[in-house]
Amino acid sequence: MSRPSFFDAIVADSPKAPSKVSSRTFRSAIEEALIHTYTRSDLETVFAEELKLQWPNPDQQPSHADYSKRDVIKTYTAGWDLPHLVALARRIVAELEVTGILLDDLTALLNEYDRGGGVGTPAKNLIFAANGPKPELVLRDAVNNDIEIVRNGEFCLVYDQPIPADGLTFSNLIDWWRARQGIADTVSARDVGRDLHNRLRNSLGGNPVELLVFDTYARRYKGGHFNIPALIPQVYLHYDPSTQLTRRAAGESGSPLARQRMDFLILFSSRHRVVLEVDGKQHYANGDTASPALYSEMVAEDRRLRLSGYEVYRFGGAELMKSGADTMVAEFYDQLSERMS
Repeated sequence: MSRPSFFDAIVADSPKAPSKVSSRTFRSAIEEALIHTYTRSDLETVFAEELKLQWPNPDQQPSHADYSKRDVIKTYTAGWDLPHLVALARRIVAELEVTGILLDDLTALLNEYDRGGGVGTPAKNLIFAANGPKPELVLRDAVNNDIEIVRNGEFCLVYDQPIPADGLTFSNLIDWWRARQGIADTVSARDVGRDLHNRLRNSLGGNPVELLVFDTYARRYKGGHFNIPALIPQVYLHYDPSTQLTRRAAGESGSPLARQRMDFLILFSSRHRVVLEVDGKQHYANGDTASPALYSEMVAEDRRLRLSGYEVYRFGGAELMKSGADTMVAEFYDQLSERMS
């Protein structure tokens, strides 16, 4: 029998072509990555302390001698559908020490799942909920795109933590807000969440239709359901250092950057981002006169966002003023959650 060639060894160590995307292939890739990376005891620690997953079997703990490593993984993920397995795979790639061909195989499967959808680069510099003068920014480190707010920072919020691979939840924001505001651990998550909710809501001023969109989503947090993607208001998408006033004083009209702020943003994962826009007539008219130029700017920016991987959904201001608008918006959130989960 001939001995294996050098070429055979290279092929054996190369990542496999992406498998067909399914719950079966993701479950298999996750199991192989964890089984061949961690010892039996380390695997328990990874799930409980690092991934912070709840053990679902109160009658028998994961340390039981009858459980193999594969049994532990299967029990933790029993009944999970494809989106939940994808979210776990993202966390494994982003947070754990999986390396080599195991990492390559899992990454290839994620790339196959993401092909044709989502934003390719990680989110950074999440500036939102402005309720006063425009913040003034400087590039503290242009190479790493690190920014610093040097003026009016008190009128906006900056989420300065990495965006989790499985999305930014209201629970993540509550933990961040607690640390930012120095709120004691003895204060309940519900009370911290209420305080944060009030600050976010304040950024909408008295706009009744934007408040309806925001308040309808906030009802989804009731009963302590904080571990769902957060609805983030007034998020800076572009940044023009000049204000409209200074541009007019210099004889310039408007800003070279369209739509500097998004009305709302939901980060369903580190890649999947949904923009919600509430369109008053200022988006398509000058006063009461229709403006084809304004409309063209709006749809051109929508195209740019979609080509960048964002999903964009628009509400007309008039439809949000109708009777039953809150029910219509709640049904939209149900459908969006089902589509993205």
